[in-house]
Amino acid sequence: MKIGVITFPGSLDDHDAKRAVRLAGGDPVDLWHGDADLKGVDAVVVPGGFSYGDYLRCGAIARFAPVMDELIPAAQGGMPVLGVCNGFQILCESHLLPGALIRNDHQKFLCKDQVLRVENTSTAWTNAFTADQEITIALKNGEGCFVADDATLDRLEGEGQVVFRYLQGNPNGSYRDIAGVTNERGNVVGLMPHPEHCVEEGFGPSTDGLAFFTSAITALASV
Repeated sequence: MKIGVITFPGSLDDHDAKRAVRLAGGDPVDLWHGDADLKGVDAVVVPGGFSYGDYLRCGAIARFAPVMDELIPAAQGGMPVLGVCNGFQILCESHLLPGALIRNDHQKFLCKDQVLRVENTSTAWTNAFTADQEITIALKNGEGCFVADDATLDRLEGEGQVVFRYLQGNPNGSYRDIAGVTNERGNVVGLMPHPEHCVEEGFGPSTDGLAFFTSAITALASV
């Protein structure tokens, strides 16, 4: 399975994402922000970093990159897309996911190993997990506070679109401890923690992140 990884100016974790895809048994494909071309990939990872220097708002400029002209309709058509940290911000700015990410409530950048609870195992990126499984994933962000109005939050809760929730403390003030969400179809997932940093023994706090990428391959194989 070919899984594309987009590189924007300021991307930091694109190479880590490609390595994670490879370890999961997939074929990583380089995608460039300036090319309106997905190169025939089966899925896409929008990686973490500081796209375009995070000017204006995080992800606000990247949302208008030429590659997004192809990615947005592909995601709307069912292509699996994973947004990690800055990638999550870009997907929210693109209206592929609800809500928004703002400055951490403590006004500081943080980096830590974070415990999450998996609340939805029916998405393209979480089918390898079990319901209510607790996983530990590396977290690093300065603008990771997930916000939405009460009606949107109630809908996300009611329709099972909350995919991950923070445990053992809320690291950034995200409403209702939400760490990650999905769209209604379940093919687009965004989260602030970094699964691509948790795919191999000796590198990161766990190997829990590998299941994100094996999930996508399983989902693609079943189509």
